[in-house]
Amino acid sequence: MAMTTAALERQIRSKKSFLCIGLDTDPMRIPDFLHGEADPIFAFNKAIIDATHHLCVAYKPNTAFYEACGTAGWQALEKTIAYLNQEYPGHFTIADAKRGDIGNTASRYAEAFFTQLDFDALTVAPYMGRDSVEPFLEFEGRFTILLALTSNQGAFDFQTLSLEGQALYLQVLRKSLEYRHAERLMYVVGATKAEFLSEIRQIVPDHFLLIPGVGAQGGSLEEVCRYGMNKQVGLLVNSSRGIIYASNGPDFARAAAESAAAMQRQMAALLGN
Repeated sequence: MAMTTAALERQIRSKKSFLCIGLDTDPMRIPDFLHGEADPIFAFNKAIIDATHHLCVAYKPNTAFYEACGTAGWQALEKTIAYLNQEYPGHFTIADAKRGDIGNTASRYAEAFFTQLDFDALTVAPYMGRDSVEPFLEFEGRFTILLALTSNQGAFDFQTLSLEGQALYLQVLRKSLEYRHAERLMYVVGATKAEFLSEIRQIVPDHFLLIPGVGAQGGSLEEVCRYGMNKQVGLLVNSSRGIIYASNGPDFARAAAESAAAMQRQMAALLGN
C-alpha cells in the first residue's frame, strides 16, 4: 500500500519520532564477521532495521553504495527494500539516487524505483527543469524529493546565487509548485542551512522536508525544528553514519539502536504532546 503524508504524520505522532535512518552501507565499514555471510550488505541492513524500526519512521538507502558493488550490491538493495516492505510496511522508504533526466529516461528511472523496487520516494535533481521532474510526479502514491538547498559546502556555488534579485534555490521552490502534481513533491534542505528554513517555509508551508546534515555534518536538530516544523510536523531528519556505524563490533546493531534512541528522545521532547 502506498504511503500518504497523513499516514506518515500518524507514524510520527505514534512513535514520537521523525527520524529517517540512512542505509549508506559501505562493505569496508561493516563488521568483519559479517563478511562470512552469503550477503554481507543485506545481513548488515537487516540487523540495523530489526534493531531500530521502532525508533524511526523512514529508511533511506543511498543507491551509490549499492551500485558500487555491482550486481551483488543491487541484489542487496532489492532484498533490503523487500524486507522493509514485507516486515515493517509502515515505514516510509526513500531511494536516495538523485536522478535527473528528461522524458522517457526520467520515466524509466521512476519506473525502476517506484514500480520495480517499490520505494515510496526518490530524490531528484531539478537542474534540467520541468520535464526532468514531472515524469516522476506522474506516479500516484509516490513522492519526488527535490534537491532544494543541500548541506554540502559546494551548495553556495550555485544554489544561493542571486538571479534577478532572488536566490536560485528560492526560484526553484516557487517554480516547482507550478509543476503537474506538485502535491507529490517533498524537498531536501540541509540541516546546516537551518537559518534558511523560515523563508523556505513561506514558499512551501505544507510540504515535507527531508533534512540531512544533523549530527556528523554539524546541523542542529533544535534549529531545524524551530524554523522548519509545521502543523503536520513536516520533517524527516536523516542520520546515517552516526547511527549505522555507531560500532563496528559484534554489538553494532545494539549500538545503532542506542544512537537512534538518543535522537528519538530529542525528537519526542521537541514534539511535546
